[in-house]
Amino acid sequence: MALCAVRRQPVRSSSCGAWAWLLQRQSRGCVYSSIHGFSQEEIRDKLQAFPGGSIDLLKQESGVAVLTINNPSRMNAFSGSMMVDLEERVSQLEGWADGKGLIVQGAAGTFCSGSDLNAVRAISNPQDGMKMCMFMQNALTRLLRLPLISVALVEGRALGGGAELITACDFRLMASGSVIQFVHKHMGLVPGWGGAARLVHTIGSQNALKLLGGALKVDPELGLQIGLADGVLEVPQAEQDAGTLLQQAENWLSCYTKGPAPVIRAVKKVVLSGRELPLSEALRTERDVFGTVWGGPANLQALASKSKHK
Repeated sequence: MALCAVRRQPVRSSSCGAWAWLLQRQSRGCVYSSIHGFSQEEIRDKLQAFPGGSIDLLKQESGVAVLTINNPSRMNAFSGSMMVDLEERVSQLEGWADGKGLIVQGAAGTFCSGSDLNAVRAISNPQDGMKMCMFMQNALTRLLRLPLISVALVEGRALGGGAELITACDFRLMASGSVIQFVHKHMGLVPGWGGAARLVHTIGSQNALKLLGGALKVDPELGLQIGLADGVLEVPQAEQDAGTLLQQAENWLSCYTKGPAPVIRAVKKVVLSGRELPLSEALRTERDVFGTVWGGPANLQALASKSKHK
């Protein structure tokens, strides 16, 4: 498991340097740790008391992994143990040095209907709800910060927490007939897994306000129009072609993951720093990441094969 607490390190002499260092630490780790009064193990134990379903991870030789939300009897809603599963799968992906890409999908023809209401009712007091919120914000922030280019494959419905989950991926592909809906208002809630903040970054504050305030149903056409969807895939008609949708997603993602893993991972890192850090610090991070690939095997091979400009 990745450690979320900020370890003691020497603080640089200038306040600006110390601030930049903390930003770098934050960009690689969790949002909350013990300094925020958050106990990872405490909430893990509480969540484990509500079992059901699983989060399955398949790491392929291509460098593209498939993460499957698997709880079909409840429309792939997250049980407590599935939340813990998700955090563990993210930890595995953080340690996958050969990884380049990630596809997040739901089992049995639907994406995810949010949280299992049985678990939600059992931890409905504000204190436990806040701890669950912090746990899932950590897990989904780490998912977004993986050095992998990720895409959510939305088939069927992505509701509530399922809609929040898709915002923790770099891209979103919607199958024909699928729907994304932030239904939190109907439950007397707002997003708590970081979905609102990520949604604003993805589609802007005006569109985010419409989706959250109106609990609008986003079909593929509207998804493309507002920038929530990056592509639309046709659902295979024949049962024997059930795997074709995933293959379409893999083909789509391959445009961005083709090439050596160190280069693809470097691309994700510089984009991540540009998104999360102040410009001066993002530039320094870009410089540092550039230094890891300059003169590397992929760079030298490209220089040797391209001896002149065309």
